[in-house]
Amino acid sequence: MNPPVALDLAAVLVFAVSGALVASRAQLDIVGFVFIACLTAVGGGTVRDVLLNRHPVFWLDAPSYMFVATLASIIVFFSAHLLEHRYQVLLWIDALALSVAVSAGIAAAQSMDEPTYIVLLMGVITGCMGGLMRDVVCNEVPLALKTGEIYVTAALAGAIASVVMAELHPSPWLPLVACTVVCFLLRGGSLAFGWRIPVYKPRPPRNKG
Repeated sequence: MNPPVALDLAAVLVFAVSGALVASRAQLDIVGFVFIACLTAVGGGTVRDVLLNRHPVFWLDAPSYMFVATLASIIVFFSAHLLEHRYQVLLWIDALALSVAVSAGIAAAQSMDEPTYIVLLMGVITGCMGGLMRDVVCNEVPLALKTGEIYVTAALAGAIASVVMAELHPSPWLPLVACTVVCFLLRGGSLAFGWRIPVYKPRPPRNKG
């Protein structure tokens, strides 16, 4: 299995679980679970493929992606009540999904020989857009936009790590591993240790005269 396909499948699985957990917080029925899980699972990759003009979009050509997302959502539907700290589990699973999805976006763009800035952008888009769609549809504040959260920053740092590693080592997998590790460490550090990025603080206008 080549890197783009393997990473897309892994990202679909983990993001589907995160989507189903958000659906459980919204107390949706099983159809809602499947819809939110599938939206989250393929949202980022779909935006990526449309922007890259990849035809067909990755999940349209392989039913296994939707099958995995649907199966994951059904399992979560019947087991989410067993989790005592569901939101914390959601945050960590989302962090893992973000890290894997950024790598999937990097691999897809590199397979099309896109320039470096496009590779970076596709990594961030693939990692962030699925979760953004999930949170908006479920009427939650998007994790990617929460004040001071290291989320998009973690995605970008992971993408940069991949590009740098690709210049240092010709292996097709090592740069993607570096991307996943860097992204997860930054996002995980923000969850475990409260790391934040500076936020804008308005100041009163200066008095003139």
